[in-house]
Amino acid sequence: MDGIRGAKSTRLEGRRIAVCVTGSIAAIEAPRLARELQRHGAEVKAYMSEAATRIVHPFTMEFATGEEPVTEISGALEHLEDYDLIVVAPATANTIAKLAHGIGDTPPTLLCLSSRAKLLIAPAMHLTMHQNRAVRENLQKLKNRGFVIVEPLIAEGAAKMAPVEEIAEHAIRALGSGELRNRRVVITAGATEEEIDAVRIITNRSSGRMGLALAREAFYRGAEVTLIAGRMGVSPPGYMKVVKALSIAEMRSAVERHTEGAHIFISAAAIGDFLVERHRGKLSSATEVKLTLRPAPKVLGAGRGAELRVAFKALYRPTREEMEKAGRAMLETEELDMVVVNDISQNVFGSEENEVMLVTPEEVLTLPRMSKSSVAEHIFDILVKRLG
Repeated sequence: MDGIRGAKSTRLEGRRIAVCVTGSIAAIEAPRLARELQRHGAEVKAYMSEAATRIVHPFTMEFATGEEPVTEISGALEHLEDYDLIVVAPATANTIAKLAHGIGDTPPTLLCLSSRAKLLIAPAMHLTMHQNRAVRENLQKLKNRGFVIVEPLIAEGAAKMAPVEEIAEHAIRALGSGELRNRRVVITAGATEEEIDAVRIITNRSSGRMGLALAREAFYRGAEVTLIAGRMGVSPPGYMKVVKALSIAEMRSAVERHTEGAHIFISAAAIGDFLVERHRGKLSSATEVKLTLRPAPKVLGAGRGAELRVAFKALYRPTREEMEKAGRAMLETEELDMVVVNDISQNVFGSEENEVMLVTPEEVLTLPRMSKSSVAEHIFDILVKRLG
């Protein structure tokens, strides 16, 4: 397991997680979930109901976790082992009902009833069953008791278990610092686009990866996150609140609407600098076309309702001095709490990495090239301190 553990991050390093598998066909995803948790550094052990063993062989879970799974409770009292987090995935309607009413007759339910660990469940069942009043009431009971419910994906007449990557992200949040709990964070991401005619647009090469990394980081720390998304090259997770805003005007309106009373606003989107006069219909490709570009109103000012405001500044092949100067100038003119200056000549568009300078009123921090998720960690480390 050494080769896989921590391959994605060390956010769950030193954490013991029990993956409880119950009798849904979604149990076939349990080995992948165990591996995903390990990729973030966790130590994982499986607990299986008898019904689950008919869908996934215990040997498969042993291979996935490196430990023999618990398929029955013996004199070794396996249900009294210590864990930081218990993840019931998939959670059938039957198991949810047992947990809601304190019934422990399988290794997963006995463990949940005996443990003081945090509890997270990912339901999976037919849609009509998920919509049943009794099931909804049972889920609400568990929520009231502090269970984290990872909502299923509704598709093809089923309430399908959430993707394993999203379940792992909820596990990271559940075991995180929670330092942004009850705080609202608004982040813009992606590129804006302005229509030239009915089929053509003016846009830029931003993929939205940096903004999405920031949104995930805020989520991991317990925040209530709103992602205002332009044209994105990556898909936000299903659990995240996403507001679509493709044009500059839509982006400005969304920022103004959602940042009022927010604790943190980060303008990470690559918002266009120009508006173009839109032509009706489709321009002919057989004739020469001249476009008139007008400076666009700045979106950043629409976010003044937030307590802390952060903006990104893109430069092309600047010196370190030029980066700091540009950052300080923007910091003062826009009355910001941080400016993230990056050199877009370093192949950062669409990349998983970035190379930035963080400029605040108190300090200047130059970061080496690193993953965008690591950049997001550095940014929020500073913001959390400023937020107090």
